[in-house]
Amino acid sequence: MNYVIMDLEWNQSSTGEEEVTKILPFEIIEIGAIKLNDERRMISEFTELIKPQVYHEMHRITRKLIHLQMEQLEQGRSFTEVMEQFREWCGDDYFFCTWGPLDLTELQRNIRYYGMEPLSDGPIRFLDVQKLFSIAYEDRKSRRSLEYAIDYLNIEKDIPFHRAFSDAYYTAKVLALMDEKVLENYSFDVFHLPKNKESEIHVIFDTYAKYISRAFSDKTQALEDKTVTETKCYLCHKLLRRKIRWFSPNGKHYYCVSYCDRHGYMKSKIRIRKAENGAVYVVKTQKFITEAEIDNIRDKQSKARQQRKDKRISKNRNRQN
Repeated sequence: MNYVIMDLEWNQSSTGEEEVTKILPFEIIEIGAIKLNDERRMISEFTELIKPQVYHEMHRITRKLIHLQMEQLEQGRSFTEVMEQFREWCGDDYFFCTWGPLDLTELQRNIRYYGMEPLSDGPIRFLDVQKLFSIAYEDRKSRRSLEYAIDYLNIEKDIPFHRAFSDAYYTAKVLALMDEKVLENYSFDVFHLPKNKESEIHVIFDTYAKYISRAFSDKTQALEDKTVTETKCYLCHKLLRRKIRWFSPNGKHYYCVSYCDRHGYMKSKIRIRKAENGAVYVVKTQKFITEAEIDNIRDKQSKARQQRKDKRISKNRNRQN
């Protein structure tokens, strides 16, 4: 299996007034990629400019960041031509890698806009090298710039940053230095959600478990689903009694704490996210925590209760007035 380290540059509307921005907020104008073999040695490279079909004026931020002019892009080929060549270059057995989680989503959005065959009919597993850098060298939560990682790892800066090929090149350099164990922390792009309950994602990583649901019509339907709200120990698969019931501080994130007599206290977190088609889906993570961390969750629950109480009081006052 090969690793395809990909980076994209895209342009956007200068005014934000075009109707097409709802369908295609970012038009890809450059694809750069590096291919590594299974030993993470560089074996091939890909770089192409794409002739704009949607946004014919360069957004000021894009121009400042990547130093490209429309006259240069006009010499490129169409997205469909470049994409067909890129897919052929990728081959049949490969794993996408990117710096950050956005590129695969925008690539698939552009593919859909041009009516091309999708990369997948469901979630795509990939390596978010930005996240892996945090896992390998920092606190697992921080998200650093690519140039920060290059400086941290003392990698030579032999080509300029902020073009698709150069950023793919440097991302490949970072990936090549990762310990094999770190690469087990893969991510999922969910531009295309699981089609049904049977294809939902259940995966266990070294310190937590993750569940990604199919689409639901709305938040209420999602929270009525048994799989979404159940608290089952992901190590021994036993249904657990909740010590802190599900609560939400903001209507988007939900928390609870359960107890397993074999593995201890387990925190569950539900995030309600919007899908491409206007539906919603759920990402649930579960991990075992200390008693000190439980106090933080109780404090968060108390604040959420107080906020709800304050809102009720405010509403009652408004009605009386």
